Amino acid sequence: MQALPKPLVIYDTEYTAWEGSIARNWKGPGEHREIVEIGAIRLSRSNLAEEAAFSVLVKPEKNPILSDYFVRLTGITNQMIAGEGLAFADALARFDAFAGQAELFAYGRDDKVMGETAALQGISFAPARWATHDLRDWFQQSGLDVTRLHSSDLAPAAGAPRAMHPHRALDDARAIAAAIRALIAKGHPSPFG
Repeated sequence: MQALPKPLVIYDTEYTAWEGSIARNWKGPGEHREIVEIGAIRLSRSNLAEEAAFSVLVKPEKNPILSDYFVRLTGITNQMIAGEGLAFADALARFDAFAGQAELFAYGRDDKVMGETAALQGISFAPARWATHDLRDWFQQSGLDVTRLHSSDLAPAAGAPRAMHPHRALDDARAIAAAIRALIAKGHPSPFG
């Protein structure tokens, strides 16, 4: 009996940032990449339709007050984190329950940022559990300049509608999926095999 293929989950994260932190690679005083939001969608393998969605806000510990830059970029406020945010361990457990045995995909190495956050907070983290397929190479091979595009930019670059709320994890996961669908419709092979 042949095993059924694993479900597909595309996810995205938002993490602490400051004006210029990307250029500094988070090497400024007190700068750490710490998860603030996880968003994900489960896709049908047959037609890549969205089957389920997941979104959770996370309370950063090392830098509990979000920078003005981060708030302007994402729209996530300190009040939202105070009211809705979970501890990272709890958010990760919820994401684990949502993802189940799915094959994980992201635009970049969000799994490494999750590992960095776990290390900062002294939380157990199994990298093998969170092994993620980085879609950047596929997008590059499909003709998009990944050196200049954030996940929220992928959909319009591929000819699909822009994400409703750029730099929000769930909408960015949806933008990644929309870009994949648009590129497959143009004849590119699926990144999912």
